[in-house]
Amino acid sequence: MKKIREIKKISSRNKNNINKIFRGVIHIQSSVNNTIITVTDILGQVVSWTSAGTSGFRGTRKRTPYVVQVTACNVSNQIINRGITQVEVFLKGPGIGRDVALRTIRRNGILLNLVRDVTPIPHNGCRPPKKRLL
Repeated sequence: MKKIREIKKISSRNKNNINKIFRGVIHIQSSVNNTIITVTDILGQVVSWTSAGTSGFRGTRKRTPYVVQVTACNVSNQIINRGITQVEVFLKGPGIGRDVALRTIRRNGILLNLVRDVTPIPHNGCRPPKKRLL
């Protein structure tokens, strides 16, 4: 019985104590219909994430640059509260929100150390479908 109470006390202390992180990595996955922004520490453990849907937008509004700006602003506020000041940014996908998200993060006072495009490009691609019979 004592051990269970001690474990509960320790875990509640850890929840109240937020570890400060100074450097992080932002992954921006921008598709045609949505933009997902994930923030990790250097080891790859997720610190926070958000998307256009979690920012309160639905349907075709999720693909607009304004919604990406709001989403990036939410993420940057969460990052600043955690103490992250320097980030590396990895962009993935062909969507509209790539540049808008970068500009918004930079405007909110976060220093960008590295910006890299990690969009997967097929070297040979899939096998094409067979020719149509006439």
